Amino acid sequence: MQMTMDELTVGQKGAVKAVRAPKQLKRRLMDMGFTKGVPIEVIKLAPMGDPIEVSIRGYHLCLRKAEARKIELI
Repeated sequence: MQMTMDELTVGQKGAVKAVRAPKQLKRRLMDMGFTKGVPIEVIKLAPMGDPIEVSIRGYHLCLRKAEARKIELI
């Protein structure tokens, strides 16, 4: 069973396995640092769960839940 980034809760960590998105979104996510093997941690969720704030490579980024759903984790 594949786990995606939108399934993580605050404080949980994971590592990127793959980015499964259309070409434009995949390129943007990869430019943001979401590449294979990179560890990520969920820092904070908005009250309704969207957006998700994550820590990756020392940066804090916000992603929409639909975008996070495209990132598979190990």
